[in-house]
Amino acid sequence: MTIYTYSSDDPTLNITLFDDAEEAWFWFVHTYKARAEGAKFTAGAGHCIRPCEAIDILKIVDRLYRNCRLSRDHIYVMRHYGLRNMAPDKYHPKEQKAYYLWYEAMKILTEILEDKGVIERKIIPFPHTYHDVHISEVRT
Repeated sequence: MTIYTYSSDDPTLNITLFDDAEEAWFWFVHTYKARAEGAKFTAGAGHCIRPCEAIDILKIVDRLYRNCRLSRDHIYVMRHYGLRNMAPDKYHPKEQKAYYLWYEAMKILTEILEDKGVIERKIIPFPHTYHDVHISEVRT
């Protein structure tokens, strides 16, 4: 599958990556909702340039569904809460199952979107940096 990205050769082009899969998903739902209401879109004409088109997100989710990595329940929860423009609340009793489905779906989507360069890769630093700590600092 090809993701149509903008050329990074142009130094004046400021591509804004998504922070996480949730942001990418909400952007996709918002874009498709606006398109269904009759809005016209031109690539690169928004207030910020995104690393892909909305159809690319749809193709990724469709492929994940066809490969059985996302279930019908995942897709339903993603659609429902995408239209609400908010993630389910894990502390709300009626949204707990939806929260876990949402969390699983976003985790799977994050892996793919990071590999494609659509969202920023999260680098988790090593929690203990022993080489920077001197023995005299530990004893005090």
